Amino acid sequence: MDERDEFDLLRDAPVPAPREAARARALAAAMSAYDGKIETTPQGRIRPPRLTDRAIGLWRGMMNRKLMATPAIATLVALPLAGYTAFYLAGQQRPFEMGSGSQATQGPAAKPAVRAEAPAEEQAPLAGEAVRDAMVEVAPAPVPAQEMEAAPPAAAMRGIVGQPAPVAAGRVTRNVSRAASKLAAPADFPAPQADNRARIAEFDSNPVKSVAEQPVSTFSIDVDTASYSFVRRSLKEGFLPQPDTVRVEELINYFPYDWKGPASADAPFKATTTVMPTPWNAHTKLMHVAIKGYDVTPAERPRANLVFLLDVSGSMDEPDKLPLLKSAFRMLVNTLSPDDTVSIVTYAGEAGTVLEPTKASDREKILNAIDTLTPGGSTAGEAGIREAYRLAKASFVEGGVNRVMLATDGDFNVGQTDDDDLKRIIETNRASGVFLSVFGFGRGNLNDQMMQTIAQNGNGTAAYIDTLAEAEKVLVQDASSTIFPIAKDVKIQVEFNPSKVGEYRLIGYETRALKREDFNNDRVDAGEIGSGHSVTAIYEITPKGSPATLNDDLRYGAASTNNGGVANADEYAFVKIRYKAPDGDISKLISAPVTAADEVSSFEAASTDQRFSVAVAAFGQKLRNADQTADFGWDRISEIATAARGADPFGYRSEFLSLVRLASALDSGRR
Repeated sequence: MDERDEFDLLRDAPVPAPREAARARALAAAMSAYDGKIETTPQGRIRPPRLTDRAIGLWRGMMNRKLMATPAIATLVALPLAGYTAFYLAGQQRPFEMGSGSQATQGPAAKPAVRAEAPAEEQAPLAGEAVRDAMVEVAPAPVPAQEMEAAPPAAAMRGIVGQPAPVAAGRVTRNVSRAASKLAAPADFPAPQADNRARIAEFDSNPVKSVAEQPVSTFSIDVDTASYSFVRRSLKEGFLPQPDTVRVEELINYFPYDWKGPASADAPFKATTTVMPTPWNAHTKLMHVAIKGYDVTPAERPRANLVFLLDVSGSMDEPDKLPLLKSAFRMLVNTLSPDDTVSIVTYAGEAGTVLEPTKASDREKILNAIDTLTPGGSTAGEAGIREAYRLAKASFVEGGVNRVMLATDGDFNVGQTDDDDLKRIIETNRASGVFLSVFGFGRGNLNDQMMQTIAQNGNGTAAYIDTLAEAEKVLVQDASSTIFPIAKDVKIQVEFNPSKVGEYRLIGYETRALKREDFNNDRVDAGEIGSGHSVTAIYEITPKGSPATLNDDLRYGAASTNNGGVANADEYAFVKIRYKAPDGDISKLISAPVTAADEVSSFEAASTDQRFSVAVAAFGQKLRNADQTADFGWDRISEIATAARGADPFGYRSEFLSLVRLASALDSGRR
């Protein structure tokens, strides 16, 4: 049947009486058509498909035959088609994908792309102008609830960066294009509870291990803090974080602690161990290992050669992305010494050098280069990394700090995008003495998995900056530990004494686990400690014979240690730390036993910082739904943290208490 036959049938058909239900079904059908036509792309922009010739012909035929004279038929036929037309033409308003060198995406006159997460009212004019002549006038009237329930629900539309935009059926207005944009979301539409395109590595919490079978625990040191910022943002936006975004050690190490540090730079750090009762289990104990790095004074700081590798792709056009990034790096520039060097590389569709190596004394030139950055294009992250390493090597400072500082909102989608391939690029360049740190911005597209991979293999750290206050913490307050390393490839190995300890569990560090043999292998990469940084690790241990023991004794005897006998039977464990100098290739060893002399009689007898760190550990475990803290209340965590808040000059601990209250309220609400 051709188009003329279709219109003849419509013309000769009896005119049905207008009904509210028909109007609702027509609107639902239109919205269903929209849902199937909206595409998503990770970053950058693509050209939307053209209208089909059939759709154009149908509309033209309707207008020529003056079917608009019959309002009912016009309502049934024109409404879905007008909506179809509106959304396709609105899509044509989006910029096309271009490389970073294009004036359309990089110049000061570049217009930001329409984003699906923007308020619908901001997008309505595009559709309205496109179908100005395709308006259908229908008397506005509320649709009865029973009719609405019978109509198929409209699916949530997803836009270019994947942020959900709730859409529901409502009343028909004069402007069909605005009908879709001004519809109110139903009250029970669920708020987004995760970053839609975020890539988060999944992992299981550390299990309880039997000392008789596995007496040795080995892991790489970790000073990342990104997870704490993820958790904070989730809670403040009104939902509990995904368990896999919660890395407990990053929550613990987010806070500054006054652990006892080394007296001189000859020993880069000092370890302090304490054994205390476990507040959430009367039959176990906590073995608390605190490491404090040597705090390099400004006079002792080496020269820094920094390359800012900045993502300026189209998806960075959000208030909490490129604008926040620019403010953050402006603050960092103001902390540098005059002899330090700064270079700037940007990447979108392709990489480019914005600022050749420039002395920090020429601050205005550096700040002006930052101020001129504009978003647009796709994300050629691999090309940016290669260019950043090239510049870092070109201005390499012998005996100084040479670091690439990558700031991005998410994935790479141009060039090499596989995490393993990127890891190899980072490892190859790490051998040259250039380290790499990663700073995440924004939400909805964040690739935390990639950030962790390249930071861990680049001898750097990963942080997530969601507010200007967090930027000030990471790049100003913690600038020394963020930029100036005092040790690299730092590993910890703990051997537990089977005569004193039956079982143990490392709290956190799941993504940093190493094999036992990796500890003495200097070719195995590990973590980095910066100037003045503190690192904390906590084990929950089960004393020999405790009723909390989970593993049965072996039928044929325990695994032998120490040549068939247990030496130093009064020791809980033996802690070993292996590290290299920032420019060294041969590791050094620090070791110390954990004895009864390191034990305190009650949890309250532990130091303020120790008790606060344990409260944070309990908080993280509850967010991960750990069995060990299932019956440990949020109120008890708040009580411990409040009593151990101590000096809090920047308000970090007070903020933590507010997060505990939020988590408690949200957890209660889901039961």
